[in-house]
Amino acid sequence: MSLQVFWFVLIAVLFTGYFVLEGFDYGVGVLMPVLGRGDEKRRRAVLNTIGPVWDGNETWLVTAGGALFAAFPEWYASLFSGFYLALLLILVALIVRGVAIEVRGKIDDPRWRLVCDTAIGFGSFVPAAAWGLAFAALVHGVRLNGHRHMEGGLWGVVSPYTLLGALASLLLFLLHGAVFVTLKTGGSVRLDANRLSKGLLLPTVAVAAVFGLWTQVSYGKGWTWIPLLLAVICLAVAAAAITVGRDLVAFLGTALTIGSVSVLLFGSLFPFVMPSTIDPAFGLTVDGRIIDGHTTVAASSTHYTLTVMSWVAVAMVPVVLLYQGWTYWVFSKRITVEQIPEPTGLPLVPSV
Repeated sequence: MSLQVFWFVLIAVLFTGYFVLEGFDYGVGVLMPVLGRGDEKRRRAVLNTIGPVWDGNETWLVTAGGALFAAFPEWYASLFSGFYLALLLILVALIVRGVAIEVRGKIDDPRWRLVCDTAIGFGSFVPAAAWGLAFAALVHGVRLNGHRHMEGGLWGVVSPYTLLGALASLLLFLLHGAVFVTLKTGGSVRLDANRLSKGLLLPTVAVAAVFGLWTQVSYGKGWTWIPLLLAVICLAVAAAAITVGRDLVAFLGTALTIGSVSVLLFGSLFPFVMPSTIDPAFGLTVDGRIIDGHTTVAASSTHYTLTVMSWVAVAMVPVVLLYQGWTYWVFSKRITVEQIPEPTGLPLVPSV
């Protein structure tokens, strides 16, 4: 395996970890008003399920973005310029969401909490759908010209396939989040989350199946039938586990489903990192190979840069994985409404 291919695989692993871990955060954020049902302690119980881990989960995106910049600068430049508005919207949504989570409990006022809950829902919904649209657009191909500029902007990538990708990612994250709340809570909140998971099963299975089959038939390779089949099996296992109340098995099933779909997308994309629908020769590949008689542009950094980065990754990635695994172990207990204390925040309007 060349260093270029190694770093493509590593970036795929980083994004897959981000989708699996941050995916249930997005689902919890969107579903919090539904599972909270107008009761403050229920909403806090739902939010507390991701309280210790949501910011750590987001570091996977930061790491993936940094690795993309260092290993494939041409990919990074074309991607972030062409998808500028979409990525800016995701960034704003993540900032709004993070701030709302942090300051929600600082003020004890229903209006303040309503504003924060709305911000958390918005900040979770936007990236949950936008990431699906963005990666579906990459697999489909974009209008990348000979100067490696993307024509048409954000609206140029909107199509039935990319919109289906956005809906598929949103539903998968919602199901993943509902299953996570079921795993992490007890009492009435757990029962409601389990019922919601059952209600999300049918639309999620239908949309994800159509999107996965469309991806494989139109853009997949021979070997990418394997992650597609694995996604089907894992989603079926998750559905069965949800039905019989096996929370951990259900969560592992939805996590592996999202991971398998991510492998399907990156596998369908390879060896391109940004295919061009204008001319295949304008497309960016990991190492500038010849495809269908066209010499594509290499998106990678120099061999020396990739070598140094590889040694750093080999040394640091296991440490990060061990630390994050330990964090999840420490905060593995279930949360119930009875454990939630009374609000202690300041009033919205100080008394005179």
